[in-house]
Amino acid sequence: MEFLIFAAKLKPNYMQIIDLSHEIHEQMTVFGDTEKPEISRVFTVEKDGFQLHTLKINSHTGTHVDAPAHMISGRKYLDNFSLEQFIGKGFVLKVDQFANAEIPLSFLKKYEEQIRETEFFILNSGWYKKWQTAEYQLKYPILSLESAKWLTQFNLKGIGLDVISIDPTDSQDVPLHKIILGANFLIIENLTNLDVLPEAGFQFQCFPLRISQADGSTSRVVAFV
Repeated sequence: MEFLIFAAKLKPNYMQIIDLSHEIHEQMTVFGDTEKPEISRVFTVEKDGFQLHTLKINSHTGTHVDAPAHMISGRKYLDNFSLEQFIGKGFVLKVDQFANAEIPLSFLKKYEEQIRETEFFILNSGWYKKWQTAEYQLKYPILSLESAKWLTQFNLKGIGLDVISIDPTDSQDVPLHKIILGANFLIIENLTNLDVLPEAGFQFQCFPLRISQADGSTSRVVAFV
């Protein structure tokens, strides 16, 4: 409801919609050794009078949303949340100076007021520019454990990142996933185009597919500026 009121007050000429999602295709970047998408044409207009494709993708393909149930048994699936969970005020913070390092709590505390006033906290590492390269899966900035625990005190709906995972790709116990998802926050991974966003003053939207017991879902994530 909050967003509908916000949008109704804006004149169309003053609203910009920014796509924060990567395109899905068969050669796209995927996590580690997980399967790439398979997209097959089943029917064609020329032969059948209509065109139809089949898609085979896992629930964490491309730009996607993680549910608490992704890593924690007995916790919420995406379809257990109301739609309001997937839309809200956004704040984006540049963290590109922490490549191959942890983002310390001392740095985040400088932005405590902005984080307190937002619903989606977005970390812009600039790593999305390495999409489709081997570098994309390595040495990206990550939250320190102290930083992640500190963030759970805020009334956030989710944390978004322009990297393949909130934990390092070689992490076995995925502590950052468990901390953030354990607070009933969403995690939105593989965002793109974050440099186009203003620091604040935008509405963030990350609606997943309506899948029963969804541990995650490929999503079309956008920002309304």
